[in-house]
Amino acid sequence: MKIFRMFRFILSLLLFCTSFGLMSQSLNLMPLPADIELGRGQFKIEQNFEIGFVSATDRLFGYATRFLRRLDGKTGEFFTQNQLGNNDDNENASLFIRIQREGLIELYEDESYELDITSEAVNLVAVTDIGAMRGLETLLQLVESDVNGYYFPVVKIRDEPRFPWRGLLIDFGRHWIPLDVVKRNIDGMALVKMNVLHMHLTEDQGFRIESLRYPKLHELGSNGKYFTQEEIRHLIGYAGDRGIRIVPEFDLPGHTTSWFVGYPGLASAPGPYQIETDFGVQDPTMDPTKESTYRFLENFFDEMTSLFPDEYVHIGGDENNGNQWDSNVEIQKFMRDNGFIDNHELQRDFNSRLLEILEDRGKKMMGWDEIFQPGISTDIMIQSWRGRSAMIESAQMGHKTILSNGYYIDLMQPASFHYQNDPIPADTPLSSREQSNILGGEAAMWTEIVSEETIDSRIWPRTAAIAERLWSPPDVTDVDDMYNRLKVISVALEDVGLMHEKNVNMMLRRLVGSDDITVLKTLVDVIEPLEGYARHGKIDFQTYTPLTRLADAAKPEASVAREFQLLVDSFASGNSDVIQDIKDHLLKWVENHRQFKEVVENAPIIKESEKLSLDLSNISKVGLQALSKTVKHSEDWKQKANRVLDSAKTPHMECELKVVDSIRKLVEFSK
Repeated sequence: MKIFRMFRFILSLLLFCTSFGLMSQSLNLMPLPADIELGRGQFKIEQNFEIGFVSATDRLFGYATRFLRRLDGKTGEFFTQNQLGNNDDNENASLFIRIQREGLIELYEDESYELDITSEAVNLVAVTDIGAMRGLETLLQLVESDVNGYYFPVVKIRDEPRFPWRGLLIDFGRHWIPLDVVKRNIDGMALVKMNVLHMHLTEDQGFRIESLRYPKLHELGSNGKYFTQEEIRHLIGYAGDRGIRIVPEFDLPGHTTSWFVGYPGLASAPGPYQIETDFGVQDPTMDPTKESTYRFLENFFDEMTSLFPDEYVHIGGDENNGNQWDSNVEIQKFMRDNGFIDNHELQRDFNSRLLEILEDRGKKMMGWDEIFQPGISTDIMIQSWRGRSAMIESAQMGHKTILSNGYYIDLMQPASFHYQNDPIPADTPLSSREQSNILGGEAAMWTEIVSEETIDSRIWPRTAAIAERLWSPPDVTDVDDMYNRLKVISVALEDVGLMHEKNVNMMLRRLVGSDDITVLKTLVDVIEPLEGYARHGKIDFQTYTPLTRLADAAKPEASVAREFQLLVDSFASGNSDVIQDIKDHLLKWVENHRQFKEVVENAPIIKESEKLSLDLSNISKVGLQALSKTVKHSEDWKQKANRVLDSAKTPHMECELKVVDSIRKLVEFSK
């Protein structure tokens, strides 16, 4: 009997593992839901597919209509339902949606849902219409196909987010990003269940929002590139229809050059001022000692808080170098008279005045971690960008806080880096009560070297990995599985209009001056722009610097290079079956350089990249030698091979080859 029970236990365990493995392989969901119970069978998607509702809202009708159009676009079916509405109440519909109430576009709103798919029907249940919208995105990702057509797998899903704040910051100040680009990125956010768009609207390089009370702000501080208030209202409505909040940021007291072009009296040093074209930390800083400054800000925030409905307003507060304050005699006297021993205390006083202004207008204040100082109100939310220490300390002191450190997607780090960056890791020093103060995080898309043409490829698909980290349970950590699903989600993101794939090929066509980009693409598939701030050190970037070169076209993460690395790792682990696949890559790269030399003759803009192509060819030859049984892999040969690899490791044209380390591994394992 004991043996039988043990056998039954082992069999159950094997069935569970098989089911879980099947789930991971077949359900290409991102973010992964909290609970999945995979069944057997299919719900076939046919032309008579229709949606029914109970207690729906206009917002849900609109979202479900867009879902239906995306579904028939994906399947090619001609569904008869058009614009969904109150008459669509058929309880026997293919997909039936039940909600309890309209959701509020605010922090902590319920986004949970339950999805039950049988072979006969699909039922989606949620507390709010926002939860139902999240469920519809999961349902669309569940679409699969076989020889008989399209279907949903039989599955039960119970899902809710781990964190209530799952954001994307877009910097509009340094480079202008127009309305249509923002809207398609909002659609991408909705697809992966993100719920906060943080709009960084003011910078030294541009004031990007219309002010009716102080029109010189946008008229003189934007070069004509700004959002009208009507466009902002449209954008707020557009995001709200997708269950996404918009939080505005007006960066103060530094990063404010564009304010002073029209209103130099706000500054801590006399003007005149002009819009900054350089990047980095600039001197111009608002004067916190004048009452006229606060009267101006009271009027300005009267206008802006009535425009933006969200409860939070971000005041920035970062990177004030204090140079203008140190040089201003009147400001120094003010500090002495008020007992301020340094600029940090002066800025704390400034922030306290801003807090009063915002609270008088029914708003809550948030800022970057520089504003976290002893004595500030715990009503202020802290956004951590410099490191975790401020986030941990602020959570311990009772502040609500979100994490952006480790989510700076402009730094070209791999999806795996962001994915493994957890706001509350297993080794957190915080208590349960303190952990509740960590609300989530935000991916940050700063735009020093990003244009409207390249921004999609810098945000997506890597931000989907961040979205999963902020939505899914903390034990969802399999990096390889994440990458497998990320490939599928990247294609789905194109369905909502994102250009992260299309624009890359467009830029390559422009670089070669031809529609045949095969040779250049082979190189681009294994190179990446330099990580971190390394590109900034290579070129003195200005706001008008063209962002059309090879480093701008290259993706932040070279997928072919990663696939090659996996092949090499498999070979190093003893799998000889992958040798031919490795050789095929290496032979392709050797041959590609011969053709590359011909292409660059008529494309001066990529002439310098010939060295990258030559390096790729040379290290590929090294890799082939490492795999060859006729080459004597002596220590002398290995030393020469490593010198070739070391040379190719050196960045060129602000790019680096990402297969060098993999080929070095072949050299190390050569016998």
